[in-house]
Amino acid sequence: MTVEGQSVQYTELAKFEDYGSAQALVDKLSDAGFEVRRLRIVGNDLHSVEQVTGRLTVGKAALLGAGSGAWFGVLIGLFFGLFSPGASWISVLLAGLLIGAGWGAIFGAVAHSMTRGRRDFTSVKVFEAASYTVMVDAAHSAEAARLMGPS
Repeated sequence: MTVEGQSVQYTELAKFEDYGSAQALVDKLSDAGFEVRRLRIVGNDLHSVEQVTGRLTVGKAALLGAGSGAWFGVLIGLFFGLFSPGASWISVLLAGLLIGAGWGAIFGAVAHSMTRGRRDFTSVKVFEAASYTVMVDAAHSAEAARLMGPS
């Protein structure tokens, strides 16, 4: 890594099983006045985890699409409301919301139907690490270790 035109070497300061502990160390060093831009939190042995959150039906896909479409419709309604002199803000927003929700529902249902049952669930995908290492700029490792205190 290059910082201000110089090559920076990092060394391990501490290793933790969870991200919260690594974050707590960085917070501790920050509170002690350490220049935290000299630190890194490195996730080791990354893997993806997909948590299945529920079954997805055509009706649910339409409902999710309607929600997304409604927000988009409100945005478009705001845009038209700004550039339409004499138009009622409420009617323009309401029209945008209803039209957006309707089209969103249609697109959501059609998109789900086109999968032909290959993806009949909703999920949230995250990346997790087996452990976390707090790394410090080697030139500042002694100061960081002193401020960190005994392990």
